[in-house]
Amino acid sequence: MTQHMFDEGLERREANYVPLTPIDFLVRAAQVYGHRLAIVHGEIRRNWSETYERARRLASALRGAGIERGDTVAALLPNIPPMVEAHFGVPMAGAVLNTLNTRLDVATLLFMLRHGEARALIVDTEYGEFAHRAALEFPDLRVISVADAQPADPAQFPRATDYEQFLQAGDPAYEWTPPADEWGAIALNYTSGTTGDPKGVVYHHRGAYLNALSNILEWDMPKHAVYLWTLPLFHCNGWCFPWTVAARAGVNVCLRRFDAKTVFELIRRERITHYCGAPIVQSALANAPAEWREGITHRVSTMVAGAAPPPAVIAKMKEIGFDLTHVYGLTETYGPAAVCAKQDAWDELDDLTRADLTARQGVRYHLQAAVAVLDPETLAPVPDDGETLGEIMFRGNICMKGYLKNERATEAAFAGGWFHTGDLGVRTADGYVRIRDRSKDIIISGGENISSIEVEDTLYRHPAVSVAAVVAMADPKWGEVPCAFVELKEGAQATEEEIIAHCRLFLAGYKLPKAVRFGELPKTSTGKIQKFELRARIKAEGKG
Repeated sequence: MTQHMFDEGLERREANYVPLTPIDFLVRAAQVYGHRLAIVHGEIRRNWSETYERARRLASALRGAGIERGDTVAALLPNIPPMVEAHFGVPMAGAVLNTLNTRLDVATLLFMLRHGEARALIVDTEYGEFAHRAALEFPDLRVISVADAQPADPAQFPRATDYEQFLQAGDPAYEWTPPADEWGAIALNYTSGTTGDPKGVVYHHRGAYLNALSNILEWDMPKHAVYLWTLPLFHCNGWCFPWTVAARAGVNVCLRRFDAKTVFELIRRERITHYCGAPIVQSALANAPAEWREGITHRVSTMVAGAAPPPAVIAKMKEIGFDLTHVYGLTETYGPAAVCAKQDAWDELDDLTRADLTARQGVRYHLQAAVAVLDPETLAPVPDDGETLGEIMFRGNICMKGYLKNERATEAAFAGGWFHTGDLGVRTADGYVRIRDRSKDIIISGGENISSIEVEDTLYRHPAVSVAAVVAMADPKWGEVPCAFVELKEGAQATEEEIIAHCRLFLAGYKLPKAVRFGELPKTSTGKIQKFELRARIKAEGKG
């Protein structure tokens, strides 16, 4: 191949090419705005210079503890400062950060440690049962305990090192090096997908960098924004917002657990400008007593993802002065990778019509190459008629590297040059995407993905159950909850309470069926359960 004149002698060099990594956002924040506030948590108030120093200490201490490049460091933490620090310190050490979902059961968390081959675990003392089991099952695992709200119980943390003591062993001037390749892994996140075993989604430095910047562009996020951590940091690395906030030299206001009254107090006291949350969070704030909002006079921007809140909730958010942006994405797309970009003409519409438009999944993020609705067989685009169903697909840098140790699933997800979401949707006349259904029967409850297959497998363990199926049922608080349909074995008996109690033995609380319906299930001639019939039954009951 003949070299082009624009290539000859014009190679990549150290002077003109540096791999992209979101760690650099912290470096710049410390260099330029080191004196500015970076972290707020109770009485703790740290600036960006201090935050950078602590991240370097963490990286140095991890390396000193034997963590090598490419090793996995897991973290089971609430939204507290060490979780923010881990998003920088772990990749500074060349390791891969695996943030664990604090709402999961111990067995699932242990599966993730095993599958991800974690070498170290940073864990809050609230999760002592898991820490104890992890220490027993993985004798070589380095356990680092964070005593944020309560001291460590020696019986549950027999060989753990206290986080603050661990940092003291690290060098505050540690000379970390950027990744040799921006395609290198920065994070590992698990998603329930459509099977009981979670799939490990691998992020690269390039995607994290670009999605962090896209968050700024979609929100017109200013310098020194004050960001409240209502969104769990374990969700897709907080939708990449730890890196976004650093890029803007903003303020991370930490929140150990969500409470609507506390959120309003923090918005008022810290003058919060931005926060993210699942529909359940938005509904709780929109429907809170008016007196909780007294004294909040500044503009607050909020971002919501998952199943869109009802238009009435979106309209209520506008009424209380909160500017809501609706985004869409999956764990495999670093969180949001599409946004319902607002148009000026919508301001002339009535509240509910405008809210209905805002509830759509929208258009591609600035730095994502494409979002499309395609025929899943031919990959041909569906017409922009708002009626023709297709599968929503993404393409671009804001897509995962793939599924860890699962080449078959990776190939299927990227078939035809697109990432297949499994969500069915339409494309409206103005080119916006709207979800119509989920082809893989995932239930999104309070922002959490629930595999209907996993719940069904648990139901089948009950000795009285012959046939079982689980579908989503609308819920005013959680958006969606699992509803179980059960066909009992001949002569067997069971109550709704007994079935739910059985499930509680195997499943995390948020995965439990919230209702159980008994009777013969509709099936095709080949015996396949017709879930669309079950959804129709729920709607007929007035709950769909």
